[in-house]
Amino acid sequence: MKERNRMKRVMVDVVTMFKRCLILSMRSLDALFASIAQPILMMLLFVYVFGGAVDVGGISYVNYIVPGVILQCIGQCATITAISVNNDMKRGIIDRFRTMPITRSSLLIGHALSAVVRNIITTALLIGLAFLIGFRPTASITQWLAIIAILLLFMLAITWLSIMFGLIASSAESASSFAVVIIVLPYISSGFVTTESMPKYLRIFAENQPMTPIIESIRSLLLNSTMDQNFLPAILWCASMLIVAYGGAVMIYKKKAN
Repeated sequence: MKERNRMKRVMVDVVTMFKRCLILSMRSLDALFASIAQPILMMLLFVYVFGGAVDVGGISYVNYIVPGVILQCIGQCATITAISVNNDMKRGIIDRFRTMPITRSSLLIGHALSAVVRNIITTALLIGLAFLIGFRPTASITQWLAIIAILLLFMLAITWLSIMFGLIASSAESASSFAVVIIVLPYISSGFVTTESMPKYLRIFAENQPMTPIIESIRSLLLNSTMDQNFLPAILWCASMLIVAYGGAVMIYKKKAN
């Protein structure tokens, strides 16, 4: 009974912090709009300006770049999370929460849940726009479920990485620079061009960084309805990043909160 009451209190605290983080996101509509607008503008730019000049092996270019743009969109949303966590640390809200009878970990979990919800909404909007400009996947329901699983795992990994960077950063401005890495990496991958078209050393990096197997596995499921050899590396990359980021964020948060 005592354990049940404790779990109930934890759930209530998590839901409360989740609602708080969503409200904070809605108050920062400019940042939220920017995180959606930039990937959309990039997709329109690549499809209509560069699409006709890029050879991706006979695949429609909009079909080819959608996975890479989705990962960029998730990276943009991570900026909001990193800044929000950093603001909580720097403005003394943690000290105020410590004086209240709430579960300490509920603050980070609330940030993580709200970030995943934002990512789901923005990804859905991005895919909807892609359909309007010619995106035509052939994935079945089973393949779509596999795609959703990969994206959710990637969202969680990037979310906890952004939380960790938000805890480490000395200011909101430096916390926002975290997204630069996530935005740049899809460019140096198979997200927008084939790796075969890259110089040798750049190709080696592109083929062995985490974004390429994630993009390739999603693209294969969307267009070929199969799980190719990139599926397992994609899962392992996402799971590894999630474990490291979650462990690091919790350790840093406990140290700073104490």
